[in-house]
Amino acid sequence: MQRVLSARVEVESAVVGAIGSGLLVLLGVSADDTEAEACSLARRCARLRIFENQEGKFDRSVLDLGGEALVVSQFTLIADTAKGHRPSFTRAARPEHAESLYEAFCEALAEQGVPVTTGRFGARMTVMLQNDGPVTLLLEQRPAPGTVR
Repeated sequence: MQRVLSARVEVESAVVGAIGSGLLVLLGVSADDTEAEACSLARRCARLRIFENQEGKFDRSVLDLGGEALVVSQFTLIADTAKGHRPSFTRAARPEHAESLYEAFCEALAEQGVPVTTGRFGARMTVMLQNDGPVTLLLEQRPAPGTVR
């Protein structure tokens, strides 16, 4: 997730999504992710205080700002690069599962009150952004201690 002044995504040189100030969310879905986790992650994104207040402290969320979110699917975030010189994507979700959770995430984020724009799932996209800060955070949805996935 990146705090941006603006961002847009193109497919075949056509803009399919664009936002002003807010969040660019690059969303990777692993094979064992669940819809509940996707929705929980969306709620965290909406409320995460990564925008500065008058004193320059991170004290405002995208909701507080009245900002937008551009959500782009990116399975390469799930890459395993521990061995060799070629990333392995065996942990990434199959497209039908990933698309379902991507859509659930976007819907849950919109339900929180964040205007959501998306890229095109499964397409080769060009993403342009004007990072604000720069502020870039990695959020992972992990099960609570003691729970079984």
